[in-house]
Amino acid sequence: MKTQLRGATAFYGVGNGEHAPEQPSVVFIHGSGMDHTVWLMPARHFARHGYNVVALDLPGHGGSEGPALTSIDAMSDWVNALLEDLGIGEAAIVGHSMGSLVALDFAARYPTRARSLALLGTSTPMPVSDVLLDAAKNDDRAAMVMANTWSHSAPGLMGGHKSPGMTLYFGGLRLLQRTPEGVYFADLAACNAFEAGPVRAEAVACPTLVVLGNEDKMTGPKQSRAVASSIQGARVVELDCGHAMLSEQSNAVLAALKTIV
Repeated sequence: MKTQLRGATAFYGVGNGEHAPEQPSVVFIHGSGMDHTVWLMPARHFARHGYNVVALDLPGHGGSEGPALTSIDAMSDWVNALLEDLGIGEAAIVGHSMGSLVALDFAARYPTRARSLALLGTSTPMPVSDVLLDAAKNDDRAAMVMANTWSHSAPGLMGGHKSPGMTLYFGGLRLLQRTPEGVYFADLAACNAFEAGPVRAEAVACPTLVVLGNEDKMTGPKQSRAVASSIQGARVVELDCGHAMLSEQSNAVLAALKTIV
């Protein structure tokens, strides 16, 4: 679906559902260099079970026009503007990786709009190594190879896909390679610069779930648990996977989300 937001096209997936005012809503926020397609499975599930689904593309990603936003605060403000445009008062907010920072910031700064919160593969702060930032700044596609490699567990690097001839690793890499020039660096730099996370975590007042991968090399289990410990009453679900949990453990991620959305 498309709408005009701040003079540019904003795209969001609805899981093939139709929005209705009486239905609860759920918002999915993707990670760096990704788009709404990482949420296909949960989007379809919740759309078919009576939810308004907003699996958004942040500016410069997927079907949304750019330029890319350069801070986490700006991204969460954009999400708020999108919900206002769609007439959605409150929603369950779900974010993965960079999207988890946006979701955290949104839930803290717009508390009346966040019915519940799910943070997948999260860490705050979320530092990005200089070698990765430098490669992304130069639009060196080696940055995407590095990040995609670090995002997968050992089984994910060896194949891991249920369809013959397909691999989780190359699927993730191809998605990153679709990102326009400059967008991936903007995302990584925004994650690296976001320092308000601990304060935002303490301000969250809605029910919260943190989903972590025990082989996550990007946002390690220790860091994810630290975020959960800063949010009052937050629950933790641990999965046997890497940072790319949406592809490596899609069924387990959906099962976890069903307990909070």
